[in-house]
Amino acid sequence: MKKTIRDIDVSGKKVLVRCDFNVPQDENGNITDTRRIVGALPTIKYLIDNNAKVILCSHLGRPKGEVKKEFSLAPVQKELSKELGIEVKLADDIVGESAKELTKSMKEKEVVLLENVRFDKREEANDREFSRELASLADIYVNDAFGTAHRAHSSTAGVAEFLPAVSGFLIEKEIKFLGDALNNPERPFVAVLGGKKVSDKIPVINNLLEKVDTLIIAGGMAYTFFKAKGLNIGNSLCEDDKIEMAKELMKKADDKGIKMLLPVDVRVAKEFSNDAENKIVKIENIEDGWEGVDIGSETIEEFKSVLETAKTIMWNGPVGVFEFDNFAYGTNKIAEIVAGTDATTVIGGGDSAAAIEKAGYADKMTHISTGGGASLEFLEGKVLPGIDCLQELEK
Repeated sequence: MKKTIRDIDVSGKKVLVRCDFNVPQDENGNITDTRRIVGALPTIKYLIDNNAKVILCSHLGRPKGEVKKEFSLAPVQKELSKELGIEVKLADDIVGESAKELTKSMKEKEVVLLENVRFDKREEANDREFSRELASLADIYVNDAFGTAHRAHSSTAGVAEFLPAVSGFLIEKEIKFLGDALNNPERPFVAVLGGKKVSDKIPVINNLLEKVDTLIIAGGMAYTFFKAKGLNIGNSLCEDDKIEMAKELMKKADDKGIKMLLPVDVRVAKEFSNDAENKIVKIENIEDGWEGVDIGSETIEEFKSVLETAKTIMWNGPVGVFEFDNFAYGTNKIAEIVAGTDATTVIGGGDSAAAIEKAGYADKMTHISTGGGASLEFLEGKVLPGIDCLQELEK
């Protein structure tokens, strides 16, 4: 277990908090989705309520070490000030004169936001001197940015060499729900893996086959498994160099007595567009010139019967081309089924989170991860540098 802000005295201390304020904006710089900012509020409010001097930092976009106005955190500062009901001051730099001046004279309960950490090319290089300069602004380091916890950068891991380092509430929640689902699940434990590429998920499948009772595989990645079974898949997505690996994974599931479920029928389309001619066919009846774009109704029923008996469900990746409304039906139905169960439901970040938001079931899930890449690496069983660097709670 990692220490959190509850486990240390923050009163009167300068606390550097790494947040994930990498939020989408429109062409006028208006934030179009504030979820990441809202997600950081419990940690920030706790620190304010406990008389800390709060210094926030984050990246936004990929400025590649250059100062670019379109990647400034100014819109985030405005939104934070509104959400917190106090003025959040924005430094013009990260570790320069402005940052030093603003943080030196801070009073308790005040909040300062440093400018985009990726405006300095040393950030992504995890430069030790930059980490030291960042750390010199504060007394305590808090990581609350799960979305970047798989990156060893100065603001996500490097500063922990120079300051006592603990987690915020967001990371605490991620570790709890992802960790419990993987290591101590209530059974039956069912995992649903979708998305385009099987190559992205091979380590995840390998790790989950040690943990789950049933593994459901759908989405674009399923067609590599169908081809491995010798079926015709028409123009469907397939990674030919992963066919042998798909065979090995099916054999591993078989040897371990784990059910690996693939679709029994799919919706196929003549071309990759929302308005393409389409139909549902049995999996063995995909014709040349057609490509799989969604799961079929029989598959939905089969998956439903398994999901409804589950006590823990983990879902990562849509089961069809959910970006096209005509082919989002399967993903929406799975979201509806998962939302209607009594199971603990943990959703991997990225496209899965977007699909569930779009389907309108986000508030029915136990936990939706804030990190796409980070949650995948966590599911693979990898050590995440941004979590590994935090202090352990003494037993």
